[in-house]
Amino acid sequence: MKFTQAIFLSIIILSIGSSFISSDTLPIGSSLPMGDHKMNDIHGREVTMQEAKKQNGLLVMFSCNACPYVIRNQERTKAVCSFAMQNNIGVILLNSNENQRDDEDSYDAMKAYAASQDYKWYYAVDKANAVADAFGANRTPECFLFSSSLKLTYHGAIDDNPTNPENVTRQHLREAIREMLAGKEVSVKESRSVGCAIKRR
Repeated sequence: MKFTQAIFLSIIILSIGSSFISSDTLPIGSSLPMGDHKMNDIHGREVTMQEAKKQNGLLVMFSCNACPYVIRNQERTKAVCSFAMQNNIGVILLNSNENQRDDEDSYDAMKAYAASQDYKWYYAVDKANAVADAFGANRTPECFLFSSSLKLTYHGAIDDNPTNPENVTRQHLREAIREMLAGKEVSVKESRSVGCAIKRR
């Protein structure tokens, strides 16, 4: 019994560890890649990140429907996305989970989830995880904030405690937005995103 529990615990640890996988992530200061790449939005139309951009910039967040970290961060996601849009920053959430496209991250499931969460921003299919690959994104949720000139100013987590909102001491993404809008250099440009690994095919 103890041996079985040890194996189970090892599997959990390995699964959590996959949430920290890193690759050649888009460096701070980089221009928005694949800005004209067309993707299917949940409202049945094609959208590009260039079209999603507003006057003060663009927030790109890799997300999905069923990841426990996405669900745990859902209220914070909605709050910071609303904050961005109130400050004339465009928002687009991308679902890159190609390996679950016939299941919980299907197009229909995305539409249902977005409706249940009352999304006021784009939520689009990243087919063949092309944009995730271009960004070097690995997790859900994972955030990339671009300035009005579409230069990357912040990459990472929404805040410093993705598991417990009551223990958050710094709201990384919201602070980056504030500093960017004030014309200041973003003080924390990168943070570790904790979440589920993007399910690439």
